[in-house]
Amino acid sequence: MRIWVDADACPVAIKEILYRAADRTATPLVLVANQFLQTPPSRHISCVQVPQGFDVADNEIVRRCEAGDLVITSDIPLADEVVSKDALALSPRGELFTRENIKARLNMRDFLDTLRSSGIQSGGPSALSASEKQAFANRLDRWLSQRARQCSTP
Repeated sequence: MRIWVDADACPVAIKEILYRAADRTATPLVLVANQFLQTPPSRHISCVQVPQGFDVADNEIVRRCEAGDLVITSDIPLADEVVSKDALALSPRGELFTRENIKARLNMRDFLDTLRSSGIQSGGPSALSASEKQAFANRLDRWLSQRARQCSTP
């Protein structure tokens, strides 16, 4: 099982949490971006640089992720695609996207997109708060613990 990161939009604070977790648990962490990324030296951390273009990084993550993997993204359509492949998606704010909630989140995203395109200003996301970073770290730790139990079960 791997952790895939939609790295172009992932906050630095979240990447740092992921780097530490990958090293601590020997979990493969793959950052996918359309630009060069500087990462700490680690045999558990790798980067995939994709060409510039709309959804190129997202498509690469969907192509490579497998059932049981974890994808870090705030992109709801990407989360929907990876969940359909039996992977999990976790937002940098700590929201876990699953088969049970992804369609409702996708519908809300589409509704807000329609409002924006009709000229209604909805504002952008707020800055990442300390409690959201903690929620992310807690969800990540739960996934890593479940993964460790699955790997140790004969």
